[in-house]
This record gives sequence, C-alpha cells and structure tokens, in this order.
Amino acid sequence: MTGHPPGMPVSGDRVRCAIVIDLKRVRENPEAVRESQRARGEDPALVDELLAADEARRSAIQAADELRGEQKAFGKKIGQAAPEDRPALLEGSNELKARVKEAEAAEAAAAERVNELQYSVANIIEGAPAGGEEDFVVLEHVGEVPEFDFEVKDHLDLGEALGIIDMKRGTKVGGARFYYLVGDGAWMQLGMLMLAAQKAREAGFKVMIPPVLVRPEIMQGTGFLDAHDEEIYYLERDDMYLVGTSEVALAGYHRDEIIDLNDGPLLYAGWSSCFRREAGSYGKDTKGILRVHQFDKLEMFVYCKPEDAEEMHQKLLGLERDMLAAVEVPYRIIDVAAGDLGSSAARKYDTEAWVPSQDTYRELTSTSNCTTFQARRLQTRYRDKDGKTQTAATLNGTLATTRWLVAILENNQQADGSVRVPEALRPWVGKDVLTP
Repeated sequence: MTGHPPGMPVSGDRVRCAIVIDLKRVRENPEAVRESQRARGEDPALVDELLAADEARRSAIQAADELRGEQKAFGKKIGQAAPEDRPALLEGSNELKARVKEAEAAEAAAAERVNELQYSVANIIEGAPAGGEEDFVVLEHVGEVPEFDFEVKDHLDLGEALGIIDMKRGTKVGGARFYYLVGDGAWMQLGMLMLAAQKAREAGFKVMIPPVLVRPEIMQGTGFLDAHDEEIYYLERDDMYLVGTSEVALAGYHRDEIIDLNDGPLLYAGWSSCFRREAGSYGKDTKGILRVHQFDKLEMFVYCKPEDAEEMHQKLLGLERDMLAAVEVPYRIIDVAAGDLGSSAARKYDTEAWVPSQDTYRELTSTSNCTTFQARRLQTRYRDKDGKTQTAATLNGTLATTRWLVAILENNQQADGSVRVPEALRPWVGKDVLTP
C-alpha cells in the first residue's frame, strides 16, 4: 500500500491526527516509549521524530487558526468599509486568502507526517522480556512428556496411514501447503473446535462466525499491515484482505463505536477459516500441517477497560490451559520477548506443545494484551463513570486451531500405528482409537 494509510482523514476545515498511539503518554514519558522500542529491537529515534512532528503540527494548527481569525476579522472590515475603499481591501483579502490556503496545506502536511510516524511506532510493551524470538522466558511446564518404546512417527506419516490427512491431493488442487482433512481427521478438527466453542460459551463468550474478507482500514487498524503485510493475502481487484486470524474481523466489529462496558468486558469467540502466505518460511516445516496457507481456528476476543486488561489476559490464558488439558497434550507456557510480539501486542503468552517427532516444543496458542493500541486505531471507545469517552483495551487468544492435530496425533500414537482419541473428542469422532 502506498500513500495515505487507510482510515486516517486529512481533509475538512480542521485537519486532526488519527489517534493511533497515546500521544499524551509519549509526551509525558518519552523515555519509556524509547525503551519499549529498544526492547523490541526497533528504532527509538522514531519517538523523537514523532514528538518533533507533533510539535510542528500544533504550531501549524496555531498558525492556521491565527490566519483564519485574521481573515474573519478582515471580512468584517470589508463589510463595514466605504464603497470607494473596498477594492483595495478586497485585494488584501485575496492575499490573505492565499496565505490561509498555504497555512492549511502546511497544517495538512504536518498532520499527515504525525499520522505516518504514529503508525510506525509499535505498542508500548508491558512487562515482556527484551530481545528477539529466542529470548522468551519459560513460565511453566504442564503435563508429562511421553516416552515411547517404539520408533516415533510424525503426524503426517500417522495421518496418511490412518487416511485422515491427504497432502498429495491438497497439493494437486491448491499447491504447496494445502491439504485435505478426511473422515476422522475432519471429525477431530470439528470436535476440537466444537469443544472450544462450548467452553467459550460456558465462560461467557458470544460465539460468532465473522467475515474472512476485510477492508484495508480494518487490517491496518489491528496492526497487521505494519510488520506482517507479507503474510497477508491481498485481493487487489476488490481492495480486500483475507484474514490471517479471526482477531482482525472481531477487532473491527465495534469500529467507530462507543461501547457499553458498565456490565463488564465484551467477550466474543470467532470461528473462521484463516489464510496466511507463509512468506519467508520456505524450507521450514514443509512436511505436514504445521505451516499451511489455510486453517480453521476459534479465536477469543475481549473489549474491556484498560485497568481490567491484565486480569482478562490471565483469564484467556486460563481458558487455553483448560482446553489444552482436554486434548491431553503436554505443553509449556512462555512469556514472549518484546521483539517477537508483533506491533499490536504489549505482552503475549504462547503455549507450546511437545512434538515427539521433532523432540521440541512448538507453538499451539497465543494470547495477547493489545492494551489500547488497536482500539485507538479503530476508534472504539467507552464512557467512564463520569460519562467521558475513553479508549477501550482489546485482547485476543486462540482456543483451538488446525495445527493442534499435530500434537494430538503424535503424543497419542501407539506402537501399532494407531492413535488414541482424547476422551473429550470422542463424542464427535465416535471412536476411542483411530486404526490404520
């Protein structure tokens, strides 16, 4: 995308900045924002550029306001002048009009520069460890890593032998990183997602099936066009994006609205297909369904008051724990380092399941506290106890997704190539054991 980012108006009598980051917070504590940028491995100088641009914008607004005031007063003077004096005054009026036009252009340019820089500064981290992808902190191990007295098979070998995963025909029809889930494989996914939907509903979440195509301003608002645009499928003919997660559509649900949080947070759970280009992953996890272009997911999404965000983050993590226990896989919880958060998250916890064939842990779920970052961009507000509008906080977390099948199959495999179905999924699969 080029030019003016979507959702940022720059026309009208008064040019105002889209409030995409808390400028007041930046002004009051710029060093904290610089430190957040450093922890993420990003440029702290952007903070100083933003502050300078904000000052220039405010100066431009003041200069334009003064000229508009002068123009208004001059207009009254012309109206009160004698007829013989008006030609000379009109000439001066035209000069002043040109100066006002020039000042308003400068005001628009200054606002545009602030908007541009605001979209370049990532959310301010809150408690996340500094560093990159490998600098996470392990918080907890849950469950026992299985020990096998036979040669372990990976999920694809198991799935093909069981007739529940068909990568060859998926590749024939859709190309690399596409697949079919067949028979019991489809039922395992449906059962997993239905179980997640049930647990979400019991926890007070409203289950939704959201759009999988969204407008540019929605994708921009969530923060996915800042650093992840190479991962996203863009339909140029329609100027629409395929979502990489239901989070995008759920974040846009209350765009430009004042929501009611008087009775507590708004809780949604979106079930949808998701699409990712997996750009830059060539040669990585090419076998099986760990990295694919299309998958299904149930995503939790929360709108709440900023002071409730940390508590809600722990609630989402707790629901992920409950779901992972239900599908009977060992996992660990990590505190994701700042450089691996993505632009929208202030803090993120990942759960990573043990994958026996790889002898390591691999990500299954994430839950992110995005504080007010997304809601500022999407103009989602609420009224506080005094009736004043404030920016809401948003959070998200995955409760089930296709790649869970990798961990379920591998951790529950048996010597004869069969796979034990976790008890919680048996009502949907209709079997206790999958056999070749």
